[in-house]
Amino acid sequence: MQIILLDKVGKLGNLGDVVKVKDGYARNFLIPTKLARRATESAIKEFEVRRAELEKAAAAKLAAAQGLGTQLAGMTVRIAQKAGVDGRLFGSVTNADVADALTKLGLVVQKAQVRMPEGPLKTVGEHTVSVSPHGDVVAEVKVHVVAQTD
Repeated sequence: MQIILLDKVGKLGNLGDVVKVKDGYARNFLIPTKLARRATESAIKEFEVRRAELEKAAAAKLAAAQGLGTQLAGMTVRIAQKAGVDGRLFGSVTNADVADALTKLGLVVQKAQVRMPEGPLKTVGEHTVSVSPHGDVVAEVKVHVVAQTD
């Protein structure tokens, strides 16, 4: 299916690109989330009329994400979890836990924005995770996992 992108989509294209994707990906994800439209002649003409407005909105999103990225850069978050004597956690620290800890500090971060390439944290200590509020903005955050004392 030919679609026109209404926003930047990672590994697919930028605003205004006409790309071919699988029908299910377009129908079930891109079109319902308003990231794309079918690339009909009328849709392309309508997009060209609204192009400046969409580019301005995309620039505003990027600026907000860059501001959040500078706030997040070098930040340390402390998370307490139950742990055994050897330092292994009973459970794990997930991206949702990191997002909740950052939200408690006043920064709006969704769990999908927290990247943990090695998977959930399962040991006590200091770990580094990436937070990506926008496709072009990535900030490193230190997560200090401590044993919970009851």
